[in-house]
Amino acid sequence: MDRKLGAAAIQFNITLGEIDRNLAKAEAALRRVAAQGAQLAVLPEMWSAGFAYKKLPELAAQTPRVLAAVAKLSAELGLTVVGSLPELVDGKVCNTSFVTDRGRQAGSYRKLHLFSLMNEHENIAAGERSAVVETSAGKLGLAVCYDLRFPELFRKLALDGAEIICLPGEWPAPRQLHWRTLLRARAIENQCFVVAANCCGRQGKLDFFGMSLLIAPRGELLAEADDFATELVATFDFKELADYRAQITCFADRRPDVYGTLP
Repeated sequence: MDRKLGAAAIQFNITLGEIDRNLAKAEAALRRVAAQGAQLAVLPEMWSAGFAYKKLPELAAQTPRVLAAVAKLSAELGLTVVGSLPELVDGKVCNTSFVTDRGRQAGSYRKLHLFSLMNEHENIAAGERSAVVETSAGKLGLAVCYDLRFPELFRKLALDGAEIICLPGEWPAPRQLHWRTLLRARAIENQCFVVAANCCGRQGKLDFFGMSLLIAPRGELLAEADDFATELVATFDFKELADYRAQITCFADRRPDVYGTLP
């Protein structure tokens, strides 16, 4: 498996409710990471507007034009782009991670676990399935922010063939330790690369600390952001993934006869 990939995490301060301003930030950042050799780029959670609950249906109605702009740019730059946006589904809004692969809408995932502490469950409808998406960048397992606290989802993604976990986030202070620790754990226990893109700056009463991460399957940090707007780019070597899985055969050594199988 002699294959390498330039992967990027894009981190910026999301301006609440202002789609065009956030889209301009994302487009500029995507151009910068493509110029650095990235073929896969992950944007933060709800990156077009943030959690502007009072206007969420109105903002979600504009997601098709946001996706069209991303598709056009990803085709031009030869990028696979992942990021979460508000999506209107049967009159309800979902927090949906979309995968745009070089201009093609390759797949999507609606966030399963809603963060009740921030009233997400009162404003957003939960998804009902996991997703591994085949792309030119590889097999992408999708998760969003709070999903990180549910390891069974990530194990299912790995068993379904994921090579890279893509996780957009709006993970606020003061829980930096949990973010960093859990992301490394998900990489190690599932022997996957991880691209985690958090936002930064302040939204209302919340501070976001950034700390986007690119992680190798053995848990090494390939790149880590500070708390300001930035982009991370690193190279994923898939031979490293294959060698690690061959050396430590976690999946073959599982005991579902004892602890049950994942549904």
